[in-house]
Amino acid sequence: MRRIALALILAASVGTSGFAAEPDGPAELITKTEAVRIAIQDQLGVKSMSDVAEQIALAEYYSVPDRRLLWVDDSGLTDRGKAVMGEIAKADDYGLRAADYKLPQIASFDPAAPDAVEQLADAELKISSAVVEYARDARGGRINPQSLSKNLDPKLYLPEPAEVIGFIAIRSDPAAYLRSFQPSHPQFEALRKALLAERGGQVEQTSGPMDIVIPAGPLLKAGVEHGQVALLRKRLEVPVKAGGNEYLYDQELIEAVREFQKSKGGHPDGIVGSGTRQMLNGQSAPQVSGQDKINLLLANMERWRWLPQDLGAFYVNVNIPEFQLRVVGDDAVVWETRVVVGKTDKQTPVFNDEMEEIVFRPNWYVPTSIKSEEIAPYLYRGGGFFGGGWDTSILKRQGLRIRGANGRDIDPDTIDWSRSDIRRYEVYQPPGAGNVLGLVKFRFPNTHDVYLHDTTQKHLFANAVRANSHGCMRVQNPDQFATVLLGHDQGWDASRVNAAMHGNIDANKILLKQHIPVYLTYFTAKVEEDGKLTQYRDLYGHDRRMIAALSGDAVPYGLPGSEEVAQTTQRPVVRQRRGGNGDFEAITRALFDF
Repeated sequence: MRRIALALILAASVGTSGFAAEPDGPAELITKTEAVRIAIQDQLGVKSMSDVAEQIALAEYYSVPDRRLLWVDDSGLTDRGKAVMGEIAKADDYGLRAADYKLPQIASFDPAAPDAVEQLADAELKISSAVVEYARDARGGRINPQSLSKNLDPKLYLPEPAEVIGFIAIRSDPAAYLRSFQPSHPQFEALRKALLAERGGQVEQTSGPMDIVIPAGPLLKAGVEHGQVALLRKRLEVPVKAGGNEYLYDQELIEAVREFQKSKGGHPDGIVGSGTRQMLNGQSAPQVSGQDKINLLLANMERWRWLPQDLGAFYVNVNIPEFQLRVVGDDAVVWETRVVVGKTDKQTPVFNDEMEEIVFRPNWYVPTSIKSEEIAPYLYRGGGFFGGGWDTSILKRQGLRIRGANGRDIDPDTIDWSRSDIRRYEVYQPPGAGNVLGLVKFRFPNTHDVYLHDTTQKHLFANAVRANSHGCMRVQNPDQFATVLLGHDQGWDASRVNAAMHGNIDANKILLKQHIPVYLTYFTAKVEEDGKLTQYRDLYGHDRRMIAALSGDAVPYGLPGSEEVAQTTQRPVVRQRRGGNGDFEAITRALFDF
């Protein structure tokens, strides 16, 4: 405080010029700028910021003698200061909240005021703090995803406060630099424009085939006459022939439906049921408007902040609520297919990593959870009136093998299961027609132990909602997927991939020469090229928790569909064995749900 008082006295005596304390005083002078810098240091010395890194960065910057102030001068706010404050004031336009940043009120600054130095120091420090906080928030630092769900685990790319201050100090356009922390992805900008339109009440109204909704109704197939057939004709732009019946489901309409189903990756049977209706309507969730739509846009804009600005020249994206996988090269989708994702109580996590290898004819190593929850209970046959024993036939029926610590297979009938814990053993399913991973898996090692793979349950890809696995993602056309990836990485063609999938080399690992980024995302809304907003079901309840967190409300844990609810309804680790064919059916479901 003594330093501030001295600086105030000295600065107030001469305004902007240097001076000696008395006519015969020392030749060394102190300016108002230096007085402001000293005052900032003292404020930082007694102030406790929530972000320690921010406080250290600001203290280091303002501790350097003769370092220029960034936002104020002797007259008040500089043009740079006004530009940055103006940019921060527009935070709401980018999905942030301008009210979160404590900017100074210095419009009517009086250089001659007794507390002028304190006002300038306060303004300088507040703007610098707001700059650091805005940059952090723009890159996804507002909320900790893991605090909402253990399955939200993206790698955040938060800027270092010292770098933000250091770089903005030398930029000729500090406002543009601050704006650069916002996601640069085209879809973020499309969502942002939709947000502005919704808040301004100026939503552009368009009409056309895409806006026609086919409501719930009967199965539409060859020979059916129904009022919805006329709607379907308009939706697919299939005119009725002269003298024909617009309500009759004829061959021309069947072919149009088949082509549409193919374009969406569905089964081209030419029949319109509930799944095809959802595809025709371009949504798997009820459309929203007003504040609900604003919240939806904000949540999805925030998810773009969880991704790096540069996704890479070639990468894989799985959007979980959409049940869709895309390979992107040079900012364009080069290939896509359907996927099956985790059930609501076995969720596919949200994170990003790098694919390192592709394994043809893989072994399936049974996870600990399935060993203890699904297999162990069926080994035990005791507990009845006539005593017990151990039944290992379930292992044989599923083609599962037991491997000991020495790496050798063990006959499960030689193990005393009354004294042995199955978790101590490696349980695996060798390659073959019945292997739950199919003929190929795509590995990107991660703490969640999930990956992409083939499957024997091909029929599930015809479903509109494809949440059936234990967390891994099953790929509809894995041979094509492998060809796209290995063609890019090593020049493989389809025939070579086919030979690897159906050859006689088991666990054939192909290491990628260049790791391929993999992004598992959870976007429940996207803006189409025509400007229409497409929504997807909030499969795991992430939207609701995220919206609450962004709004500063209590996060509603335990919502239906979340893992918190599922954990209360999971079966115990060890349960009493049931008799009859139910044993085989239950374990089969568990295995194939992987």
